[in-house]
Amino acid sequence: MFFEFRQYRLMPGKSAEWVKFTEDEMIPFQSSKGMVIIGSWLNETDPEDYYWLRRFESEAERERLYKAVYEHPTWVNDLGPRVRTMIDVNQIKVTRLTSTPRSVVQ
Repeated sequence: MFFEFRQYRLMPGKSAEWVKFTEDEMIPFQSSKGMVIIGSWLNETDPEDYYWLRRFESEAERERLYKAVYEHPTWVNDLGPRVRTMIDVNQIKVTRLTSTPRSVVQ
């Protein structure tokens, strides 16, 4: 099992719109396809920094879920284009993490 820690830089003034969009539409859509979203956060001192964490059982599962989400017509025609209006896609940072033995997040 591993985690995917995603860091986004939001467009200026888009924090409230982004949070509403992710919580009302994007995260529910991805969850409906099988993604496990552990949580999402804004930087307390800079609300244009957004972070979220997803969990995958294996690389094969990650590949399957990426396909189910990012190739789905809802993502291609609606959600994906809207994402690009709210985040700086050139600053997306994705880090893969594995839990240490005593981590409470497994």
